[in-house]
Amino acid sequence: MPARTETEIYTGGAGRIDCAVDWPDADPRGWALVLHPHPLQGGARENKVVTTIARACVQHGLVAVRPNFRGVGASEGEFDKSRGETADMVALVAQVRERHPALAPAPWVLAGFSFGTAVAAQAYAALAGQGDANLPKALMLMGPAVNRFQSHEVQVPGDTLMVHGEEDEVVPLSEAMDWARPRAIPVVVVPGASHFFHGKLLVLRHLVQARLKVALD
Repeated sequence: MPARTETEIYTGGAGRIDCAVDWPDADPRGWALVLHPHPLQGGARENKVVTTIARACVQHGLVAVRPNFRGVGASEGEFDKSRGETADMVALVAQVRERHPALAPAPWVLAGFSFGTAVAAQAYAALAGQGDANLPKALMLMGPAVNRFQSHEVQVPGDTLMVHGEEDEVVPLSEAMDWARPRAIPVVVVPGASHFFHGKLLVLRHLVQARLKVALD
């Protein structure tokens, strides 16, 4: 559990971005941006997969930033099929660095679940295209639905962690494989897991912790 969770407001292209910010017990070693599933299907920053990823990050000494996308909670705007959401997250990264100067040079990681994976992948590509000097040390895509929502082709690191449920009823495993194959990204398949990883969140947490250990330790 985080030592404390605060609310911070950032600004995107459609206005206010409402964020929950989970702080670790000790001085943070870096931070994580964790993105939620589809806004029009109940996705929000309180989603169990999102909070599982965030808690693993906090346990690793990272500040976990969990924004609500456009139209969710107190965030302003309307769903924009990942385009506006991606621009918002790129803007949010810059604003987090400005508001928390100690985190600006620190290592950070980027994660998403379902629809959030499309935004995460595109945000990573946008930051790389801008020549950002401090790209995420790890990109983690859970229940990836990038194929469904990406507005343009993107390249992501070969060590991206992709985790998919064997019995995903929302995004078939074959769809994730089709996106991963041309990018030569391994896909970790959790046996018996559904899209929301019911009963498998502990497995998911362990996978995140293992990736963080490699990326940050």
